[in-house]
Amino acid sequence: MSNKTDSNVYTVLFAIGMVVVVGALLAFTAASLKPTITKNVELEMQQNILYAMGVNENDESSANFVSTDVAPELFNKYITKQYVILNGDVTENDEAYLIDIKKEKAKGDASKRRLPLFVGEKDGKTYYIAPIRGKGLWDAVWAYIAMDENMVIQGAYFDHKGETPGLGANIKERYFMDDFIGEHLLDSQGNFKGVAVSKSNADPTNQDKTDNEVDAIAGATITGDGVAAMIKGDLSLYVPYFKNLNK
Repeated sequence: MSNKTDSNVYTVLFAIGMVVVVGALLAFTAASLKPTITKNVELEMQQNILYAMGVNENDESSANFVSTDVAPELFNKYITKQYVILNGDVTENDEAYLIDIKKEKAKGDASKRRLPLFVGEKDGKTYYIAPIRGKGLWDAVWAYIAMDENMVIQGAYFDHKGETPGLGANIKERYFMDDFIGEHLLDSQGNFKGVAVSKSNADPTNQDKTDNEVDAIAGATITGDGVAAMIKGDLSLYVPYFKNLNK
Protein backbone atom coordinates (compact mmCIF):
# COMPACT_ATOMS: atom_id res chain seq x y z
CA MET A 1 0.00 0.00 0.00
CA SER A 2 1.43 3.36 -0.98
CA ASN A 3 1.91 6.06 1.60
CA LYS A 4 -0.74 8.81 1.40
CA THR A 5 2.03 11.42 1.46
CA ASP A 6 3.28 10.09 -1.88
CA SER A 7 0.10 10.99 -3.75
CA ASN A 8 -0.17 13.90 -6.17
CA VAL A 9 -3.18 15.26 -4.28
CA TYR A 10 -1.17 15.47 -1.06
CA THR A 11 1.67 17.25 -2.86
CA VAL A 12 -0.69 19.83 -4.36
CA LEU A 13 -2.49 20.42 -1.06
CA PHE A 14 0.81 20.73 0.79
CA ALA A 15 2.10 23.28 -1.76
CA ILE A 16 -1.12 25.29 -1.50
CA GLY A 17 -0.91 25.24 2.27
CA MET A 18 2.68 26.46 2.22
CA VAL A 19 1.80 29.27 -0.17
CA VAL A 20 -1.04 30.38 2.09
CA VAL A 21 1.13 30.24 5.22
CA VAL A 22 4.07 32.04 3.63
CA GLY A 23 1.78 34.63 2.06
CA ALA A 24 0.13 35.29 5.41
CA LEU A 25 3.51 35.65 7.11
CA LEU A 26 4.75 38.06 4.43
CA ALA A 27 1.56 40.13 4.64
CA PHE A 28 1.85 40.27 8.42
CA THR A 29 5.52 41.28 8.22
CA ALA A 30 4.81 43.98 5.63
CA ALA A 31 1.96 45.38 7.71
CA SER A 32 4.12 45.33 10.83
CA LEU A 33 7.01 47.10 9.15
CA LYS A 34 4.95 49.66 7.23
CA PRO A 35 5.02 52.35 9.96
CA THR A 36 8.80 51.99 10.26
CA ILE A 37 9.32 52.12 6.50
CA THR A 38 7.05 55.16 6.20
CA LYS A 39 8.91 56.92 9.00
CA ASN A 40 12.30 56.18 7.40
CA VAL A 41 11.10 57.58 4.06
CA GLU A 42 9.83 60.68 5.84
CA LEU A 43 13.15 61.20 7.63
CA GLU A 44 15.13 60.74 4.42
CA MET A 45 13.05 63.34 2.60
CA GLN A 46 13.51 65.78 5.45
CA GLN A 47 17.27 65.19 5.37
CA ASN A 48 17.37 65.73 1.60
CA ILE A 49 15.43 69.00 1.80
CA LEU A 50 17.57 70.28 4.65
CA TYR A 51 20.77 69.29 2.86
CA ALA A 52 19.81 71.29 -0.23
CA MET A 53 19.31 74.48 1.79
CA GLY A 54 22.64 74.07 3.56
CA VAL A 55 21.51 72.44 6.79
CA ASN A 56 23.88 69.49 6.84
CA GLU A 57 27.00 68.05 8.48
CA ASN A 58 29.39 68.50 5.55
CA ASP A 59 33.12 68.48 6.15
CA GLU A 60 35.75 69.82 3.74
CA SER A 61 35.03 67.23 1.06
CA SER A 62 32.26 64.85 2.11
CA ALA A 63 28.50 65.27 1.86
CA ASN A 64 26.74 64.37 5.11
CA PHE A 65 23.14 64.65 6.26
CA VAL A 66 22.05 65.85 9.66
CA SER A 67 21.27 62.79 11.79
CA THR A 68 17.83 61.24 11.82
CA ASP A 69 17.62 62.06 15.53
CA VAL A 70 17.50 65.80 14.85
CA ALA A 71 16.08 65.90 11.31
CA PRO A 72 12.40 66.40 12.35
CA GLU A 73 13.30 69.18 14.78
CA LEU A 74 15.49 70.98 12.24
CA PHE A 75 12.90 70.51 9.51
CA ASN A 76 10.29 72.21 11.66
CA LYS A 77 12.78 74.93 12.53
CA TYR A 78 13.95 75.83 9.03
CA ILE A 79 11.04 74.91 6.75
CA THR A 80 8.44 77.64 7.23
CA LYS A 81 5.95 76.71 4.51
CA GLN A 82 5.11 73.80 2.28
CA TYR A 83 3.19 74.33 -0.96
CA VAL A 84 1.60 72.14 -3.58
CA ILE A 85 1.33 73.63 -7.06
CA LEU A 86 -1.27 72.09 -9.34
CA ASN A 87 -1.91 73.57 -12.77
CA GLY A 88 -0.94 77.03 -11.56
CA ASP A 89 -2.88 76.92 -8.29
CA VAL A 90 -0.76 77.16 -5.14
CA THR A 91 -2.01 75.79 -1.83
CA GLU A 92 -0.33 75.25 1.52
CA ASN A 93 0.04 71.63 2.58
CA ASP A 94 2.00 70.56 5.65
CA GLU A 95 2.58 67.11 4.16
CA ALA A 96 3.82 68.21 0.75
CA TYR A 97 7.12 66.46 1.45
CA LEU A 98 5.30 63.10 1.36
CA ILE A 99 4.18 63.49 -2.27
CA ASP A 100 5.59 60.70 -4.43
CA ILE A 101 7.39 62.51 -7.28
CA LYS A 102 7.74 59.28 -9.26
CA LYS A 103 3.96 58.74 -9.31
CA GLU A 104 3.30 62.39 -10.12
CA LYS A 105 5.72 62.36 -13.04
CA ALA A 106 4.15 59.14 -14.36
CA LYS A 107 0.94 61.12 -14.98
CA GLY A 108 2.65 62.61 -18.03
CA ASP A 109 0.39 65.64 -18.35
CA ALA A 110 2.15 68.44 -16.45
CA SER A 111 -1.19 70.11 -15.68
CA LYS A 112 -2.16 67.08 -13.59
CA ARG A 113 1.07 66.83 -11.63
CA ARG A 114 1.27 67.99 -8.03
CA LEU A 115 4.50 69.95 -7.58
CA PRO A 116 5.79 70.22 -4.01
CA LEU A 117 7.70 73.35 -3.05
CA PHE A 118 9.29 74.01 0.34
CA VAL A 119 10.13 77.43 1.68
CA GLY A 120 13.00 77.60 4.14
CA GLU A 121 14.51 80.41 6.18
CA LYS A 122 18.12 80.34 7.37
CA ASP A 123 20.37 83.20 8.49
CA GLY A 124 17.91 85.76 7.17
CA LYS A 125 17.81 84.18 3.72
CA THR A 126 14.83 82.54 1.99
CA TYR A 127 15.21 79.27 0.10
CA TYR A 128 12.76 77.59 -2.28
CA ILE A 129 13.41 73.86 -2.50
CA ALA A 130 11.95 71.68 -5.26
CA PRO A 131 12.24 67.89 -5.61
CA ILE A 132 12.85 66.63 -9.16
CA ARG A 133 13.26 63.22 -10.80
CA GLY A 134 14.69 61.89 -14.04
CA LYS A 135 16.52 59.04 -15.77
CA GLY A 136 20.24 58.31 -15.69
CA LEU A 137 22.18 55.65 -17.60
CA TRP A 138 20.75 52.63 -15.79
CA ASP A 139 17.86 53.81 -13.66
CA ALA A 140 16.28 56.75 -11.87
CA VAL A 141 18.13 59.85 -10.71
CA TRP A 142 16.61 62.50 -8.47
CA ALA A 143 17.48 65.71 -6.69
CA TYR A 144 16.41 68.47 -4.34
CA ILE A 145 17.30 71.91 -5.66
CA ALA A 146 17.27 75.00 -3.44
CA MET A 147 16.80 78.33 -5.23
CA ASP A 148 16.42 81.98 -4.35
CA GLU A 149 13.57 84.16 -5.62
CA ASN A 150 15.44 84.71 -8.92
CA MET A 151 15.88 80.99 -9.58
CA VAL A 152 19.57 81.08 -8.76
CA ILE A 153 20.61 77.75 -7.26
CA GLN A 154 21.62 77.97 -3.61
CA GLY A 155 22.24 74.28 -2.97
CA ALA A 156 21.56 70.84 -4.38
CA TYR A 157 21.42 67.22 -3.38
CA PHE A 158 21.57 64.52 -6.07
CA ASP A 159 21.04 60.78 -5.74
CA HIS A 160 20.52 57.75 -7.95
CA LYS A 161 19.25 54.19 -7.92
CA GLY A 162 21.88 52.34 -9.92
CA GLU A 163 24.48 54.48 -11.69
CA THR A 164 27.99 53.13 -12.24
CA PRO A 165 30.27 53.38 -9.17
CA GLY A 166 33.11 55.84 -9.74
CA LEU A 167 31.36 57.31 -12.79
CA GLY A 168 27.68 58.26 -12.88
CA ALA A 169 27.31 57.47 -9.17
CA ASN A 170 29.53 60.49 -8.50
CA ILE A 171 26.58 62.81 -8.97
CA LYS A 172 26.09 62.44 -5.21
CA GLU A 173 29.68 63.45 -4.45
CA ARG A 174 30.06 66.87 -2.92
CA TYR A 175 32.41 68.26 -5.59
CA PHE A 176 29.72 67.75 -8.22
CA MET A 177 26.78 68.99 -6.18
CA ASP A 178 28.64 72.09 -4.98
CA ASP A 179 29.32 73.11 -8.59
CA PHE A 180 25.63 73.98 -8.95
CA ILE A 181 25.65 76.54 -6.15
CA GLY A 182 25.25 80.01 -7.66
CA GLU A 183 24.27 78.72 -11.12
CA HIS A 184 21.50 80.71 -12.81
CA LEU A 185 18.56 78.74 -14.17
CA LEU A 186 17.44 81.72 -16.26
CA ASP A 187 19.40 83.27 -19.10
CA SER A 188 20.29 86.97 -19.38
CA GLN A 189 16.86 87.68 -20.91
CA GLY A 190 15.02 86.06 -18.02
CA ASN A 191 14.05 82.94 -19.98
CA PHE A 192 14.33 79.55 -18.31
CA LYS A 193 17.32 77.62 -19.64
CA GLY A 194 18.32 75.18 -16.91
CA VAL A 195 21.87 73.98 -16.27
CA ALA A 196 23.68 71.73 -18.73
CA VAL A 197 26.26 69.18 -17.58
CA SER A 198 28.79 69.81 -20.32
CA LYS A 199 31.86 67.91 -21.51
CA SER A 200 32.89 70.94 -23.55
CA ASN A 201 32.49 73.38 -20.68
CA ALA A 202 35.11 76.14 -21.13
CA ASP A 203 34.92 76.93 -17.42
CA PRO A 204 36.21 73.78 -15.61
CA THR A 205 36.62 75.60 -12.28
CA ASN A 206 33.04 76.84 -12.60
CA GLN A 207 33.68 80.52 -12.01
CA ASP A 208 31.07 81.73 -14.50
CA LYS A 209 27.69 81.21 -12.87
CA THR A 210 25.68 82.75 -15.72
CA ASP A 211 26.68 80.32 -18.49
CA ASN A 212 23.96 77.81 -17.56
CA GLU A 213 26.36 74.89 -17.40
CA VAL A 214 28.68 72.97 -15.10
CA ASP A 215 31.56 70.65 -15.85
CA ALA A 216 30.67 67.03 -16.64
CA ILE A 217 31.89 63.98 -14.75
CA ALA A 218 34.45 62.07 -16.83
CA GLY A 219 32.97 58.87 -18.24
CA ALA A 220 29.44 59.69 -17.16
CA THR A 221 27.99 61.47 -20.19
CA ILE A 222 24.59 59.78 -20.20
CA THR A 223 24.09 60.25 -16.46
CA GLY A 224 25.07 63.92 -16.81
CA ASP A 225 22.65 64.36 -19.69
CA GLY A 226 19.95 62.79 -17.51
CA VAL A 227 20.68 65.25 -14.71
CA ALA A 228 20.53 68.20 -17.11
CA ALA A 229 17.26 66.95 -18.65
CA MET A 230 15.77 66.45 -15.19
CA ILE A 231 16.65 70.00 -14.17
CA LYS A 232 15.37 71.51 -17.38
CA GLY A 233 12.20 69.45 -17.55
CA ASP A 234 11.07 69.58 -13.93
CA LEU A 235 12.25 72.96 -12.70
CA SER A 236 10.77 74.71 -15.72
CA LEU A 237 7.34 73.83 -14.28
CA TYR A 238 8.06 76.15 -11.34
CA VAL A 239 8.73 79.21 -13.51
CA PRO A 240 5.15 80.60 -13.25
CA TYR A 241 5.39 80.49 -9.45
CA PHE A 242 8.62 82.50 -9.44
CA LYS A 243 7.31 84.99 -12.00
CA ASN A 244 4.30 85.60 -9.79
CA LEU A 245 6.57 85.83 -6.74
CA ASN A 246 8.55 88.65 -8.37
CA LYS A 247 5.60 90.73 -9.59
